[in-house]
Amino acid sequence: MTTFDFTPLFRSAVGFDHLASMLENAQRQDNSGYPPYNIELTGEDHYRITLAVAGFTEDDLEIESHESTLTISSRKAPVEEEKKQRYLHRGIATRSFERKFQLADYVRVSGARLEHGLLHIDLVREVPEAAKPRKIAIGSAGSSAQKSVIEGEKSKAIENKAAA
Repeated sequence: MTTFDFTPLFRSAVGFDHLASMLENAQRQDNSGYPPYNIELTGEDHYRITLAVAGFTEDDLEIESHESTLTISSRKAPVEEEKKQRYLHRGIATRSFERKFQLADYVRVSGARLEHGLLHIDLVREVPEAAKPRKIAIGSAGSSAQKSVIEGEKSKAIENKAAA
């Protein structure tokens, strides 16, 4: 088993404590490869996860997004007709599964559709204005930017005294 040392990362990054546990969880996840899937970049900040789910209907599948985890699962109960059938070869698996994906910040599910045995889940990253980079003006003690901030604080203080 390979062990990773994240000490250099923790020296220069703040708030990434959960990164080591997230990587450990990814390593422990089911590696059966069922059902097979693709993850594709369909545009800037647009993604698509496609799972091969032949033999499943929309009622057999469940998609849940909770915090930063996307879970796709199936709970297919055996049908009475299938119990009576005798297969010489059964290559299409219809067993239950659960597949989890960790989503980055601000990534949300925008839609899902089932067509031709493929489940397509569309994702989009929508960064709110408050989280986007912004320029911060640097002012000196006598600059107009600093004066306007001070004047704004004085006028708020006067309004608060008048309201009281």
